[in-house]
Amino acid sequence: MADMLMRMPVPYEPLRKNRFILRFPDELGIQEWWVSTTSRPKYTSEETEIPFLNTSTYVIGRFRWETISVTFRDPIGPSATQALMEWVRLHSESVTGRQGYAAGYKKDVELEMLDPTGVVVQKWILQGTHLNDADFGGLGYNENDLADITVTLRFDRAINVF
Repeated sequence: MADMLMRMPVPYEPLRKNRFILRFPDELGIQEWWVSTTSRPKYTSEETEIPFLNTSTYVIGRFRWETISVTFRDPIGPSATQALMEWVRLHSESVTGRQGYAAGYKKDVELEMLDPTGVVVQKWILQGTHLNDADFGGLGYNENDLADITVTLRFDRAINVF
């Protein structure tokens, strides 16, 4: 039993869920400290069945990266709502009805996981990220919670740099 415990390295330090930064391109004006929760990338793959006689073999089919949800704090100033609405307007403008080109609204977003000293130890680049939806949150006179915004991000590719 003691031998099993010795296999774990002594300087073991796990990644922590609260040590991350989600970085958006500067031109969007979305500040990193607004983000309160997010998730790391997740992919799903389909399978292709190859039937033969009375059994089957499977090979991988198409795969896709799933959406991620991000929750933002909404400070009075600078306004997270305003910055996110500017990005929404690059997708579709509700006043004029025009839609933007994908080259204008798709952005690369970076997710960085940090060690205890703030050094980046895991980095994801979410290429071709755009907003799937945005929920500017509910309100209530009997609530004391912070106002927040929840968005769903869709991206084309997730690259784990390290």
